[in-house]
Amino acid sequence: MSGEVLGWDVGGAHLKLARLGGDGALEAVRIVPCPLWKGLDELDRALDALGADAPADAVSAVTMTGELVDLWPDRATGVAALSDRLSQRLGPQTRFYGGADGFLTAGEAAKRWACVASANWRATAEALALGGGDGLLIDIGSTTADLILFSGGDVTALGSTDASRMAAEELVYLGVARTPVMAVAPRLPFGGAWITPMAEHFATTADVFRLTGDLPDDADLHPAADGGEKTREASARRLLRMVGADLDAETGRLVEPLARWIAEAVLRRLCDAASCVQSRRGSPVTPTIYGAGVGQFLTARLARRLGLLYRDVGELWTDDARLAGAAADCAPAVAVARLYAAALSA
Repeated sequence: MSGEVLGWDVGGAHLKLARLGGDGALEAVRIVPCPLWKGLDELDRALDALGADAPADAVSAVTMTGELVDLWPDRATGVAALSDRLSQRLGPQTRFYGGADGFLTAGEAAKRWACVASANWRATAEALALGGGDGLLIDIGSTTADLILFSGGDVTALGSTDASRMAAEELVYLGVARTPVMAVAPRLPFGGAWITPMAEHFATTADVFRLTGDLPDDADLHPAADGGEKTREASARRLLRMVGADLDAETGRLVEPLARWIAEAVLRRLCDAASCVQSRRGSPVTPTIYGAGVGQFLTARLARRLGLLYRDVGELWTDDARLAGAAADCAPAVAVARLYAAALSA
C-alpha cells in the first residue's frame, strides 16, 4: 500500500477526486462530468477518465449524492448500487462516509444507507470543524448550495436528510451552472415590464453568469440547455428566450442588465438563507464564512454583504496555489480524504 488516500465525491452530474500523499499533503484534485441519470456506465467512464490520478494501491474513501438521480426508485437502492459498483472498481478496502457513523464497508453502507445518502456536505463541515473555531460553511456548486454551521469541533446542522436540510435553509437548490432560469424568480424585468419567465428549459444559470463575466472556466461541464455553443452570444440568445425575445440589436442591449438582475436574485436568495441559518439561538453572532464550490465568487460577495470575514477553503487545505482553486471546487472530495486519513492514523 502506497500510503496515499483517495477521496471521491460521487454526484449526480460530476465525479470529483482528491489524492493525499503519505504525508497528508494534497497532491491532485480532478473533476469530470458524470451524468449518472443515464446509467452506471457513466460512472465507469468517469472513473476511467480519472484513472491516471488514482493509483491502484491507494485506499479510497467515498461520499455521495448520486443516489438521488432518477436511475433508481429510491435512495436506498441508489446507495446500494453505487457502493457495490465503487467497491468493485476501487477495491474491497473502499470505505463509504456515513457521517456520525464513520466509514463503512460497501455492505454496511447498503444496510445503513440513510447515513451515507447525500452526506458530502457534512464531510466538508466536519473536516473544517476539526480545526476548531466557529464558522459557516457555504458551498455553492453547479446545482445546489449548502449552508452549514460548525462550532467547537462539531457540526451543528439542524437537518440530516435532504428534506430536513431544505426545511432548515441548509440546502438551497440554486447553483451557478445547472439551475434552470425559470426556477430563480417568478418574474423578470425586461423591456420596461415584469415578465413571467417561460416554463421551459431554455437557459440556465451558466448563461447568466457567463454574461456577467463571473462563470469559472471549469464550472460548466455539461451541454448547454439547447446543446449549443458556450459563448456570450449563445448565452444571450438562450436567456432572451426565457422572456420570449430573439437576439437582435435592441434586445442585445437589454440582455446583460437582465443577467445582472438574475445574478442579484440568486445572491439575495442565498443571503436570505445565510441570515436565517445565522439567526438561530446559540449560533455565533459573527461567524467566519468559509467558501467552497465553483460558485465561491458568490460566497465572497455574500460575506461582504453580511459584513462577515471570508476564508477560502482551498487555501486552508493546501499551500500549493495550483491546487487551491480545485480544492475549493471539490471540497467534499478533499474533506473525505482528510477525514479518512485522520481515521487511519488515529
